[in-house]
Amino acid sequence: MSDIKCPICECIYTYELDDLLVCCECDNKFDPNLKQENNELIVKDCNGNVLVDGDSVTTIKTLKVKGANSDLKVGTKVKNIRLKDSDHNIDCRIDGFGAISLKSEFVKKN
Repeated sequence: MSDIKCPICECIYTYELDDLLVCCECDNKFDPNLKQENNELIVKDCNGNVLVDGDSVTTIKTLKVKGANSDLKVGTKVKNIRLKDSDHNIDCRIDGFGAISLKSEFVKKN
């Protein structure tokens, strides 16, 4: 157990998982070395680059999209992303697909 509180729910029960800390109550995974001021959402791409609202990203693998006739191909460029606090933490609009949510682990920052 660690003595660092979860930035989301302020729980004192966190444990180490690789180089991250995980909250036992809300299952939030966070980097204890990053300063999280005012409970700002910190989202990283597959290479560890911090993403912010309005960034452009590129998919790093072909992704299956539920309800779509085709897959989202590797190298698809996505502009003007919006970050949110959930499992699929990127909201965006892609031409040919419309509004979609992506996981940050499957994109890289342009």
